Amino acid sequence: MKRNKTKLKIITIIMLLLLTTGCTKVLVDENKQPVKNEVTQQKLTENILCQPTDKATIKAYEKNGVNLEKLPKCDDFKVTSGKYEGLWTSFLVKPLAVVLLAIGKLLGFTGKYAVSIIIVSLAIRLIAYPVTKKTALQSELIKKAQPELNRIQKKYQGKEDQESMIKQNQEILMVYKKYNINPMSGCLFSMLQLPLFIAFFEAVQRTPALFEDKFIGLQLGTTPVAGFSTATFYAYIILMIVIGLTTFYSFKMNSTGNMQEPSMKMMPLMMTGMIIVTALFMPSGLGIYWATSNLFTIVQNILVKRSKEANGKA
Repeated sequence: MKRNKTKLKIITIIMLLLLTTGCTKVLVDENKQPVKNEVTQQKLTENILCQPTDKATIKAYEKNGVNLEKLPKCDDFKVTSGKYEGLWTSFLVKPLAVVLLAIGKLLGFTGKYAVSIIIVSLAIRLIAYPVTKKTALQSELIKKAQPELNRIQKKYQGKEDQESMIKQNQEILMVYKKYNINPMSGCLFSMLQLPLFIAFFEAVQRTPALFEDKFIGLQLGTTPVAGFSTATFYAYIILMIVIGLTTFYSFKMNSTGNMQEPSMKMMPLMMTGMIIVTALFMPSGLGIYWATSNLFTIVQNILVKRSKEANGKA
């Protein structure tokens, strides 16, 4: 347990260092208002990594004093391109952008960068599979132990004195030990999810080749809110439905509390609602990443559950 806490402290310190060095800067006009692409309504970033090719985007940057000529073309972009911008950009955002661009360049068809996002998302989840598999297994073990945990909660319900609280914690720890549950096992990947999400957001926002790309009616830099008023509005509706469904089932399958309680029954719906509202104002490319990651989680949980059931019958 102490070893796990030490690992979490080290990871937290590293993430804080990364997150506080280098970040996306929103492009603002002379009135300090965010500058948007007139067509896609995407809020543009000042510190883009390479040159845009979209006429509306180029016009917006040039109008607000950004020198695009000093930037490399996206096909020529490297991790070492441009000046040093801190640990976050140098070790996460730029390498991720380079990988997404390289895979897209190999694919070579319309929508290539959306497919690149899907491929990289799946690759990350496959690399993290040993960790996320343990998390899924722990989730199943907690569900198995839930009746005993519920009995302990009822036993000490309304007792708030220190002695009762100590005894309750001791009994809960005994149940955890009985079922081989480690409460900290799911924290590692959960802590990595946020930096990865932000890194994908910045890579899409700061790389014109990515946010200018189109995929089955979606423009990767366009938010669903803006996309609803375009000719391909249906594509953004489908994306939001996929995000909503995959988020709901992902949270529901990972729920470890007493699902008979009204508050726990509502939790997946509440979390899904929050994600949907957030996704409405995020680039569609980020929505593709989120939906892909959710689908992987759902498939993984199904496989883990079937494997556990098969082992239990054996």
